[in-house]
Amino acid sequence: MSETVKVLCYKSKTLSDGKHPLMVRVCKDGKKKYQSLGISIHPSHWDFKKNEPNESCPNRDEIRMLIQQKLFELQKTILSKRIEGKEFTASSLLKPTATSSCLHNNVEECFSHYINELKVQDRLRYAGMYEVSLNSFKKYAGSLDIPFSDIDVTWLKKYETWMLQQGLAVNTIGTRVRHLRAVFNMAIEHHVIDKECYPFNAYKVSKVSQSPPKRAMTKADVQRVIEYQGKTDMERFAIDLFTFSYFTAGINFIDMAMLKHDNIVDGKLCYIRAKTKKQIIIPLQEKSKEIISHYSDSSVSGSSYIFPIFSAYHKNEIQKANRLHKVLTKINRALKHIGEDLGLPIKLTTYVARHSFATVLKRAGVSTSIISESLGHSSEKITQIYLDSFEKSQIDEAMSYLK
Repeated sequence: MSETVKVLCYKSKTLSDGKHPLMVRVCKDGKKKYQSLGISIHPSHWDFKKNEPNESCPNRDEIRMLIQQKLFELQKTILSKRIEGKEFTASSLLKPTATSSCLHNNVEECFSHYINELKVQDRLRYAGMYEVSLNSFKKYAGSLDIPFSDIDVTWLKKYETWMLQQGLAVNTIGTRVRHLRAVFNMAIEHHVIDKECYPFNAYKVSKVSQSPPKRAMTKADVQRVIEYQGKTDMERFAIDLFTFSYFTAGINFIDMAMLKHDNIVDGKLCYIRAKTKKQIIIPLQEKSKEIISHYSDSSVSGSSYIFPIFSAYHKNEIQKANRLHKVLTKINRALKHIGEDLGLPIKLTTYVARHSFATVLKRAGVSTSIISESLGHSSEKITQIYLDSFEKSQIDEAMSYLK
């Protein structure tokens, strides 16, 4: 019996953000088997008749490319089995093998594939960071059109030395190397390379990282920022965002920009973190409510966003990403000037509010199991897991220390 292979928008499963996963469906001998493509899409962005992303889909080209790659991979596998006279089932066809990946043992190809996956997932900021790392490695090596086995401990050490000679910071080197490590892990997961090619067991990424500069302030200094009378509209807006972040568990700028009025439920702020996809529920303090009320009264009619960052012009993800970068630059520039006027011991940014939130709670005696002292990249995920595991009443009590 002939088989059919399709990629479907799987409406039977709805994710917390309203999207549906894209699934590969193989029908053979009256049996159907599904396998996730690793991405999801909103139903309004899918053409169910043509079975492909429609023209309104923000990442239509990247998604279509991944679908075509997957279908080509499976059709190629089917053809090979028929030529060899081998039997197969829907289950065995979807079972990953060393030759089933659409990728090859080529570092640049896998790096680019990983970047495309980030773009499909709307993680444009991280895709941009990986593109910077890819260009750095290409500049060093001349070309990354090489097998993974060419990158060993010696190669990594030479790259580290080369980067230091360029005058780059140790943490920058660590970031680049960690991006390369992530691509190695993806290649191993997709059976593109063997584990024996993995050089990071001997080369420790921790060697090229150092403690980040201090980003937390005392409660007294935080209060000075909150009470500061901005000299311009941008400074006043920057202070409001800083204050709102501090009183809402250190919410970051991207998540603040995406907040809508329906994220407020029963006096609590409820949203999904863009970075970790974790649901966050935080009791709103009076100061946060005042800020929300202020921008609700002065917002453009019909705007669903709490803060005046996005407009009707910013429709697709690329436009939003560009807008976020532009506004964040202005906000942090304003905060820097405010910090200098106040004589603060550290450079003031939106991220300082996040670190200060954690530090103030820790100094107040709140358990580190609820909130960690540092909210850097290595600990954010752990912090979110701890927050999710505690009773809401304990979180409410912990938040009261911010007053």
